[in-house]
Amino acid sequence: MNYSHEDENYPLTRFESMLKTNDILFFDSNEFENIIHHYLENGKIALAKRAIKLGLEQHPTSINLRLFQVEILVIENKFSEADEILDMLHDIEPNNEEIYIQKANVLSKQDEHEKAINTLLIAIDISSTPEDDSDLYALIGMEYLFLDQFENAVIYFKKCLESDTSDYSALHNIVYCYDFLDQNEEAISYLNNFLDSNPYCEVAWHQLGRQYFTIKDYAKANAAFDFAIISDDTFVGAYIEKGKVLEKLKQYEEAIENYKVTLALDEPTSFALLRIGYCYEKLGQDDMAVQFFNKTIKDDALLDKGWIAITKFYMKRLDYNKALKFISNAVNIDGENVLYWKLYATINKRLNFLEEAEIGYKRTLELGNYELDTWLDRSDILIALGEYEASIYNLLQAAEFYPENPEIEYRLAGLYFTTHQIQEGRFHLKNALRLNIDYNFIVSELFPLLVDRPMVKAIISEAKKASD
Repeated sequence: MNYSHEDENYPLTRFESMLKTNDILFFDSNEFENIIHHYLENGKIALAKRAIKLGLEQHPTSINLRLFQVEILVIENKFSEADEILDMLHDIEPNNEEIYIQKANVLSKQDEHEKAINTLLIAIDISSTPEDDSDLYALIGMEYLFLDQFENAVIYFKKCLESDTSDYSALHNIVYCYDFLDQNEEAISYLNNFLDSNPYCEVAWHQLGRQYFTIKDYAKANAAFDFAIISDDTFVGAYIEKGKVLEKLKQYEEAIENYKVTLALDEPTSFALLRIGYCYEKLGQDDMAVQFFNKTIKDDALLDKGWIAITKFYMKRLDYNKALKFISNAVNIDGENVLYWKLYATINKRLNFLEEAEIGYKRTLELGNYELDTWLDRSDILIALGEYEASIYNLLQAAEFYPENPEIEYRLAGLYFTTHQIQEGRFHLKNALRLNIDYNFIVSELFPLLVDRPMVKAIISEAKKASD
């Protein structure tokens, strides 16, 4: 239901004044509809319910007020009550398409999407204004999305856009469906055809640019974003996307210019600040890069990419102390971020702060990072700390994720020999040599005292002879 907002402030003021004074004032049904519509748009459900109640007391035969009542019942998940009212309204006005729309809404809320679609199709059939059925097509498209039937969804979103070329939600949904189906070429073809008839649609140009970017046709992507900007020179998203394209083309100065336009047009975003920092880094302008990385983390302390960027900036320059300072701040802000803990562990390892590094790797594993290097790095640190049993336990856990891995097997062999578990040591060393004889240097690197042991030498020598 669409209502004019013309002169609605006065009835609204009168209505709210009436609620305060407990006076009973008369409003016509259209005024009640506009008041209810206002409250629903602003999420004021209690006031909407009050207005519906008073409206029905004054206009008990109003179909539209009853339909608003249904909307409220659906919001409250009172579907059977909503159905009762809709059945009653259908008996009164069997050709009222709004009744079918609300019936479809009730069905959709109960995950009866096929039935909702069939009900909406009836609404289209009985529609008195077929030229204005774009909303109905959009609703059907959404129901098909709920069913993951993207091909059918596309059909109805296209019908919606044909009926109303300014419905950018439908345009976005069409592209979304094509993206889900990995049909970039189809999306490009559709958008180009659409732009033939709507050449100044900045949203379509923007979406076309995104499609070209996805297939790595950066020249065409760049051109599309240029047209989006020509169509609307305040389109922040187009400048952002153009900046990303220019980065891919290694045109970092031009990328910076586009990102800076967004800072002037709107409140600075952490994404734009971060990308500017990256671009300055690529240009070798370290002072400017650090300046923008710092602006990024100040703008959004919860954006992990900002903390990671400035940490890695200092790591690349071997300034591990500064890197540790930033990643420690990041960990204090978000102690559940696995990326932070991995970097924290790596930096502490390079600074030879082994206890802190071990804590970092342990926390990384606890948070679900099961990459092989995480297990191995933690194991090596535990070995360096003399925590042999803990290292064995760590490697046995790793072996559950990476069975028959030579790097794990060599370490287990060395640890078992070191802790005088000779039988286990022999087993794992032979297994390691069987898996990859070239990795036998791990023994000498991590367990130098073992290489001269007769048993270890004999097992390695025998394996080398067998492999020749």
